[in-house]
Amino acid sequence: MIPELKPTDAAIETIEKEVIPTLQFPSQDVLTDPADIKRRRHDAERGTTLGNGYHGKLDIYFQTADGATKRVYTTLWALHEEYITLKAGITIPLRAVVAFDFY
Repeated sequence: MIPELKPTDAAIETIEKEVIPTLQFPSQDVLTDPADIKRRRHDAERGTTLGNGYHGKLDIYFQTADGATKRVYTTLWALHEEYITLKAGITIPLRAVVAFDFY
């Protein structure tokens, strides 16, 4: 997990995955450091393996277009070039994902 995020941070709203299709996402990547971007993709691959192989859930931290950070606890089903797919075909642009938290 990226150090500046703390799961207990009151500014991070936990939402249900069903709300995600109603959200707007930033047009620019929320991460700027190439190492963080590489780590995010690696973590997304790991999350997909966890979701498909073990039906395991994880926290996904992401930002909306207004800069708010949100958290969703769900199963990650697929990783694509520019987005991730959750259960029920719900997608989040990879550029909006700040971090993943595995248990």
